[in-house]
Amino acid sequence: MTEQRVLGGVGTEVVFENDRVRIWQLRLAPGEKSAIHEHELDHILIQVQGDKIAALPEPDTAGPYKDYIEAEPIPGSVIYVTPGGIETAFNCGTKPYLEVIVELKD
Repeated sequence: MTEQRVLGGVGTEVVFENDRVRIWQLRLAPGEKSAIHEHELDHILIQVQGDKIAALPEPDTAGPYKDYIEAEPIPGSVIYVTPGGIETAFNCGTKPYLEVIVELKD
């Protein structure tokens, strides 16, 4: 029997949405992981706080990051990412992590 994967949201809370954008907050305590999620839209990541964050891509990810990636967030930095990524975010640091994700709708 094959277990079906259940995907969660790309962040922990939607804080705004209209017909052009959806804006999420992603809050992770130290050691906490997000739900496995898929980025179906172009999106912008805005790092707000934290000391270390990682992305754990799924084997079938189609996004730009295929391997485990770990980085030190730079508060205020803005990163544009194309869709297709299937991953889990992991706060591998010692401080709470917060980022804003702006999904761009067609």
